[in-house]
Amino acid sequence: MAPMAPMRKRTRAPAPSSPLPARGGGGDRGSEICCEECGSGHAGEVLLLCDKCDRGFHTFCLRPILASVPNGAWFCPSCSKPRKPRKFPLVQTKIVDFFRIQRPLSDSDSAWKKQQRRKRVGGLVVAKKKRKLLPFVPSEDPKRRLAQMASLATALTTTGTQFSNELTYSPGMAPRSANCAALERGGMQVLSKEDAETLNICKRMMETGKCPPLMVVFDPNEGFTVEADKFIKDLTVVAEYVGDVDYLKNREHDDGDSMMTLLSADNLSRSLVICPDKRGNIARFISGINNYTPGGKKKQNLKCVRFNVGGEGRVLLIAIRDISRGERLYYDYNGYEKEYPTEHFF
Repeated sequence: MAPMAPMRKRTRAPAPSSPLPARGGGGDRGSEICCEECGSGHAGEVLLLCDKCDRGFHTFCLRPILASVPNGAWFCPSCSKPRKPRKFPLVQTKIVDFFRIQRPLSDSDSAWKKQQRRKRVGGLVVAKKKRKLLPFVPSEDPKRRLAQMASLATALTTTGTQFSNELTYSPGMAPRSANCAALERGGMQVLSKEDAETLNICKRMMETGKCPPLMVVFDPNEGFTVEADKFIKDLTVVAEYVGDVDYLKNREHDDGDSMMTLLSADNLSRSLVICPDKRGNIARFISGINNYTPGGKKKQNLKCVRFNVGGEGRVLLIAIRDISRGERLYYDYNGYEKEYPTEHFF
């Protein structure tokens, strides 16, 4: 367990511009505990001690990094037995059951095709001016879609997460009535009727086995992360961020590494977050980047946007430029709070 320190939802790591002392350089005066990775005893409030070997590690020096000091016992990578991702079976019946797909994977989606035809009616200039959101375009090959869903199922089962494509309101957490977009500080932009239909089309496609063209891969530095499996056009709705909805005040000391702001109210006691650790979809595995570091902005290809949809807050991840196949997806997790130490990923 780490030395006694106040728990915070997201820890702030030292700025990259302040280099840590080299290994063997001591650390804080009077302290014998140094990080095994960087050799520094600085930032003691986030210096973890292994409960087995008593060696120290900064939360931000671990790979993948830890978002906060964990509750309970903690074991370093050498003393713990890392759980290697066990690939989900590439079997259609198992994947259909896992994602609760309603129809065979090869069925067509008439609503999506109708919208595509409507888009071709208008001129390019008009489309650019209105900046309408686009539904994702699934891979044409059903076998490829199976592989994409199997990669997501692998990540979900490895992390102990149940698949869900909706916001969940569980007993003991925030009720659905608490998700009132009108409470948003400064107001929340309203999703247009046409864009709301685009979002519904995306959900219907998911229900019928037509998933976004994304592949979940495991990276030793960042953990599970997501890559585009085919070209994705600018303004495409890539995913909705979903999970259990709870009051921010209930999650101040939470160990979760992927909480997302849903509602930021003037009255902080009414602010809400999305917690995808128990229920979630592919959005929880898309990497949030620090957009305030050199090169960070160049990596960003998605934008996280909160919308008022029928009076409720919803969070969408939208492509902000054309994305090539094989490109890893990044959005700016720190666009509002600027506290998650993602600069250590670079």
